[in-house]
Amino acid sequence: MDGLRHLLPRLLRHPWLLAGSVICAIFSAGGLGVGLISLGPLLRIILEGRSKESVTQLIQEYNASRSGFDIPESLVNLLPADPFHAVVAIMVGLGLLTVFGATANFLHQFLALEISNRAVAEVRTDVFRHSLSMPLSEVQRRGAAELVSRINKDSMALQGGMLALTSKTVAQLTKGLAAFAAAVWFDWRLTIVALLVAPILASILRKLGRRIRRATKAALEAQEDLLRVSNEAIQGIRTVKTATAEPMAADRFDTANDAVLREELRVRTARAIASPLIEMLAVFVLIGLAILAARQILDGQMDFDSFMLSLAALAVAGGSLKPLAGLVNDIQASAAPAERLEELLAVPDEAASASGSASIGRHAESIRFDGVRYRYPGAEVDSLVDVDLEIAFGEHVAIVGPNGCGKTTLLGLLPRLFDPTDGTVAIDGNDLRNVRLPELRRQIGVVTQETVLFRGTIRENISFGLDADDAAIRAAAELAHATEFIDALPLGFDTMVAELGTSLSGGQRQRIAIARALLRSPSMLILDEATSQIDAESEEQINAAVAEFRAGRTLVVIAHRLSTVLAADRIVVMEAGRIVDVGTHDELLGRCDVYQRLARTQLMPG
Repeated sequence: MDGLRHLLPRLLRHPWLLAGSVICAIFSAGGLGVGLISLGPLLRIILEGRSKESVTQLIQEYNASRSGFDIPESLVNLLPADPFHAVVAIMVGLGLLTVFGATANFLHQFLALEISNRAVAEVRTDVFRHSLSMPLSEVQRRGAAELVSRINKDSMALQGGMLALTSKTVAQLTKGLAAFAAAVWFDWRLTIVALLVAPILASILRKLGRRIRRATKAALEAQEDLLRVSNEAIQGIRTVKTATAEPMAADRFDTANDAVLREELRVRTARAIASPLIEMLAVFVLIGLAILAARQILDGQMDFDSFMLSLAALAVAGGSLKPLAGLVNDIQASAAPAERLEELLAVPDEAASASGSASIGRHAESIRFDGVRYRYPGAEVDSLVDVDLEIAFGEHVAIVGPNGCGKTTLLGLLPRLFDPTDGTVAIDGNDLRNVRLPELRRQIGVVTQETVLFRGTIRENISFGLDADDAAIRAAAELAHATEFIDALPLGFDTMVAELGTSLSGGQRQRIAIARALLRSPSMLILDEATSQIDAESEEQINAAVAEFRAGRTLVVIAHRLSTVLAADRIVVMEAGRIVDVGTHDELLGRCDVYQRLARTQLMPG
């Protein structure tokens, strides 16, 4: 069964919990089996209790009429000779057996829930950590909605299969087997005949399970799209409202929601038909057994009480095994999310794709792009083409160019968010493919135009990824000119920031992001239009602070304001993925058509 193939390896990570759960289920089922077997002598005592024979003689005769397991004489000797008192004693024993079985069943369910919850929590952790370590290009290709859906919805769907397997299936299966063993003890012939239907049931469940697994996988994929559509609408609610696009957003959601409903309804027939079909087959089996038993009783080859007890035990076994149809469906359904999670975990992470193991010291010489070409996965044209550029240590370089010319992609190669398709990127002569990623990224500070803040305090957002004390955090905030508005807040640095930083203005978010980058004390500082949402006065202050801070550091900025461009030692002009010229502001104005056009149309006054 595919579901078991995916689930068992996870459960076997907790062997003691799994073993304890199964043992308790066996004890619980054992109590049921013993209780059923005790009905034989109990019935004989009641039916023949008016005879002159003692209870001991009746049970001995009962044992003599059965082959195989006998009721132990040590237990028989403990029973009173009087039939009524013997019945009371057996009933008391059954009551104690019931308490024992209920306790074992509680422990089984308790351990089964713990192992299932632990296993699913570990899956969520593994998938989330792996998603964080996947290459950025792979994360962008899949999209946040797909990854979040797999981490949350797929793991929840997997939990249903885990619980069905460890809790309900084990309990029902052990009880069914115990009742079946009691039926064999009463009369093995009827039991063997009842087994003939087992291959038919297995074939039916297998076919239904395949259909359920395929439909469940399609439903999870449709739910991914639904999550994507809803996230885009809610996160972009400002745009939706100002564009009066509520009807369009609702239509997109309805389309995605209808797709989810359609896929979920595909599985309804398979799930609905399983139990009625098994019940119908069970009735046919009972009819056949009744006809066979009638012939045996009329011919004197079978006792009526043996037939009734065997039939009762088979009925208990059938009642215990009946839920297995639905449980098998649940296990098969969980195979689909398990496959999707395994597929995600199989994606190579950055550590695997970045085989570099060489140590890299603090940047102190140069950054060099040599014949760099890069094309995004699935794209038809290159984003970067034959880029050659050298930046000396401590230099301040501004990169300008039309939108979409490859500026952000070029700077994304420095912290190895991407690796070039061709060519090399080297720092101090070290090819970045060969160096350790953590060492490289620890000495790079990055501030992007799209500021990302997380739900937490301002202090936690500034120190994100670092273990810094309050003094260092405040110093970074002062350097970023953020302390003025932070101190004005009721809780200061302990003020909670809403999800995505929506409780702060764009300029405030940008200053916190700059403070976060400065706190790292990087040897290389990358500003990707980092002051785009800050007023000109604040930008001037921050530029002055950065100019002071960058002493002994390399600063590379993507510029949109003329003041930022003029502060640079050199300006790199890009167009269509290529570097078309490099020089100072005055030099480029005199010889570079692209720069002249940018100066007139895009570079804002400082």
